[in-house]
Amino acid sequence: MQVTGLEEKTVEYITKLVMDAMGERERQSSFSVKVGVSARHVHLTQEHVEALFGPGYQLTKKKDLMGGQFASNEQVTIVGTKLRAIENVRILGPVRKGSQVEISQTDAVKLGVMAPIRESGNTKGSAPIAIVGPKGAIYLKEGCIVAKRHIHMSPEDATLAGVTDGEIVSVKFANERGTIFNNVQIRVDKSFTLEMHIDTDEANASKIKTGDMGILVK
Repeated sequence: MQVTGLEEKTVEYITKLVMDAMGERERQSSFSVKVGVSARHVHLTQEHVEALFGPGYQLTKKKDLMGGQFASNEQVTIVGTKLRAIENVRILGPVRKGSQVEISQTDAVKLGVMAPIRESGNTKGSAPIAIVGPKGAIYLKEGCIVAKRHIHMSPEDATLAGVTDGEIVSVKFANERGTIFNNVQIRVDKSFTLEMHIDTDEANASKIKTGDMGILVK
């Protein structure tokens, strides 16, 4: 069967589309992301900072984090519904519009709270928790969550990875445990640096530590 010049161009065009698509999948499948293991921590409003540490008190910086956040020098005790407590929980700054406590599932069991898995900031209907500081205590009727695993990205990183803000992906680790994390949420902001955040339970179960590298899978 003879192929005309027009048909040849059509075949070449289709072939190019297929090859481009295959190349895109291969590029995405090899997109690496570094892990940061996130320990339990607290976010507070300025009102609650003063309730815990005294009138006019300001958080002091210990270490800079991404997106303008920082680990503060200040620590508190969190108390669950069964009056079980965890001490020396670090506060992250700067202050926020709403206070919240982010813990692991193991922490939730220890404290006796039913903390749901949520994106940071989504605390409606979440578990109650008490927070005790050196100058006072506060009680949150809702505000205690287990943070949903996620990846921070800049817009440039998102373009390279072929993903968008809010998209759900998987991340594969070729380590001894051969772990694949599903339901990983993409979070895109120009202030973010590329890093996947998991909690201490997830890290310990999969033998993953801060600085390990995973492969993003769409």
